[in-house]
Amino acid sequence: MVLVREVLSEDIYNYYQSTSDIGEDGMPYRFKLVGVSGTFDRLHIGHKALLRKAFEVSERVMIGLTTRRMARHKTLAKKIEPYEVRKKKLEEFLKEERCLERVEIISLDDPYGPAIMDSGLEALVATEETLPGVQKINIIRGEKRLPLLEIVLAPIILDQNGQRVSSTRIREGKIDTQGKVLK
Repeated sequence: MVLVREVLSEDIYNYYQSTSDIGEDGMPYRFKLVGVSGTFDRLHIGHKALLRKAFEVSERVMIGLTTRRMARHKTLAKKIEPYEVRKKKLEEFLKEERCLERVEIISLDDPYGPAIMDSGLEALVATEETLPGVQKINIIRGEKRLPLLEIVLAPIILDQNGQRVSSTRIREGKIDTQGKVLK
């Protein structure tokens, strides 16, 4: 696990260590509540790795699922599955993982959602690709004099050819949801 300590100035930093309830492996969860967000279009192995990391480190997870309005700027946005389809696929995966009772799925209409307010979140789970947005959240929280959130990095999952698995590449027909190259 890679953890990033956020530093906004010499005297404002986030250092958080927690022992919450006990996880399935008998080890304590680091956090009571973490956040993760995304469009989760064509739920794929990269999304699943991100979500598994969130549930590995936290007792509860808040998932911000982007709305159609929020996703309209994405590549091939018209091919993005409807919100309710994406939400249902998320719930099915979480049920398979036995995590559904530990999650709250919220609609996300802006890049920051409740993470820039004092929402009870202790950390955000992200990838290197989404790290700049998460760092921006901590900058905003710092400006509001809110505690900064710890950042937990999840791995980026690569396809058969060593390229990043992404919903865009799936919509383009280049790979499938398991990272198998199609073109």
